[in-house]
Amino acid sequence: MRILLVTERFWPEVGAAPSRLANMAEGMMAEVNEVDVFTSLPNYPKGKIFDGYRGSFSKKETYKNINLFRYWIYATTSRNPIARVLNMFSFAFIIWLFAFKHKTVKKYDLVIIQTPTVVVGASAMLLFKGLFKKKCCINVSDIWPLTAVDMGAMKEGSSSFKFMQKCELYMYRKCDAVLGQSNEILAHVESEMKRIGVPTRVNDTSKLFLYRNLQHYDLSYSFKSKGNPLKIVFSGMLGVAQDVLGIVKNVPFKDMGVEFHIFGGGKQLIEIQDWCSEHPNSNVFAHGFVPKEKIAESLCEMDASIIPLVTRIRGAVPSKLFDTLPQGLPILYTGDGEGADFVAERRLGYISNPGDYESLKANIIELRDLSSAEYNEMSARCIEVSKKELNFDAQIKECCKFLKKINEA
Repeated sequence: MRILLVTERFWPEVGAAPSRLANMAEGMMAEVNEVDVFTSLPNYPKGKIFDGYRGSFSKKETYKNINLFRYWIYATTSRNPIARVLNMFSFAFIIWLFAFKHKTVKKYDLVIIQTPTVVVGASAMLLFKGLFKKKCCINVSDIWPLTAVDMGAMKEGSSSFKFMQKCELYMYRKCDAVLGQSNEILAHVESEMKRIGVPTRVNDTSKLFLYRNLQHYDLSYSFKSKGNPLKIVFSGMLGVAQDVLGIVKNVPFKDMGVEFHIFGGGKQLIEIQDWCSEHPNSNVFAHGFVPKEKIAESLCEMDASIIPLVTRIRGAVPSKLFDTLPQGLPILYTGDGEGADFVAERRLGYISNPGDYESLKANIIELRDLSSAEYNEMSARCIEVSKKELNFDAQIKECCKFLKKINEA
């Protein structure tokens, strides 16, 4: 089976989506005949084309035996509506240029289309399913446009919402299968498919598959002992949806005898670094970006992981949850939804409401004061859940079996 993965974000960009899709492509290479990737010239998260790619309209390269076809995109991180529209539609249009330039498009058996953005997804579906008659699977990592509503970036019922919803439903109507990053995403997709009269099964096989954002690197599953002082880590994008800056300003880590280590970048990084400079004895340390290949090594030195969401985002389960559990790190989760339920049901840590810093402080103190035996037991549960439920190799094998059935249907 020959697969084409269509995604705006990919290695060497950083963040959950580029990491997940690079892992997916690498894992599938071991299970299918060929995996190619169509993507943009790398530009995320700064909104500027990376060095080595500037001045190019297109570039072909190889990443771990995977052919990458990179094309120009209007790169921006601006919130200006016109800039955002140009960003989405530029890549949605460029897909067509790629398809007509590369006659090899006809050789692919299956096309996996990443969404969001739904504009790019709908364009790719129209091209590969409508014109080339290829089997198409959509990989849904967020429920747009509902996610935009939850984040306050769009009003439900607005003209932009209605347009994006039409794009979303078009993909559901035309796709042959769906990979969803959470059970809540799959439940939403299934509900919408039934509402518009689209079957959710083909030949008695479900068209829906749960594909978690699991990491593809060697894991030691090493048994942990609680450090002194306790070291808490945040690893990921530092955006408004996480508001790590709010935690830094409102939780007195120094007074509690706890260290807070921050790995990653994003919109709040400079503000956090400035705050750390102004408060040098705060026990807060902003380390910046760490390469994917080295993040496991960095996490091994920590004792717990904090995973914040400032608001309820339907379908969202932070990928940081699956990055840190294999390291045996108990979770301090601030938020609700499927992620919070996952932690609570398996007794993997502590839950607090978004913005409730007093509750978060109480949870940190309770974790700090656990006996060695109690901490070791919680850490062991994190590792056990990772082995049984969050195994990347097992997931990719099942996913490829699923896709082969869809391709043969």
